[in-house]
Amino acid sequence: MMVGAILTQNTNWKNVEKALANLAGKLAPQQILAMQLDTLAQLIRSSGYYNQKAIKLKALTLWYQKYDFDITQACCIEGATLRNELLAVNGIGPETADSILVYALDKPFFIIDNYTRRILHRIGFELPTGYDKLRLLLEQNIPRNITTYQQYHALLVEHAKRYCTKIPQCQHCPLSQCCQKNI
Repeated sequence: MMVGAILTQNTNWKNVEKALANLAGKLAPQQILAMQLDTLAQLIRSSGYYNQKAIKLKALTLWYQKYDFDITQACCIEGATLRNELLAVNGIGPETADSILVYALDKPFFIIDNYTRRILHRIGFELPTGYDKLRLLLEQNIPRNITTYQQYHALLVEHAKRYCTKIPQCQHCPLSQCCQKNI
């Protein structure tokens, strides 16, 4: 999951799936750490920005090594501490950090992605500037629960892919009554 969070930066999931297929059998953190950077880059080439992402994967793996590559050790650490650690890793920004926290480490941080911004904007929300301002606003208004945040994010992604695309598909959209795009 953590590898996927890096690979999905600035690309679509189909390209990530190809990269993950190339990494099949080589996804253990020890293998990533031992792998030559150029070899790793070629394996993830389909995800785009592969040279930078290979560096990011190495940096994330080095961070994970401090927990002995044991997810249960990392999960024992308080969420805000983990978030700060992840944000200090080369190439990990707020969205990637929150994705790792929510889906790999079971820490409740609302993920703000382009889909979330697009949907909220189209249904008329005034969006604050800055990632963390919007994240904190949503976290104040949605119960802070890992399952809730995972489901909200998954539903927003699905809705955006199905209806709220860059060129909206409003005809059958369940939010068409409240969408500003239709008014």
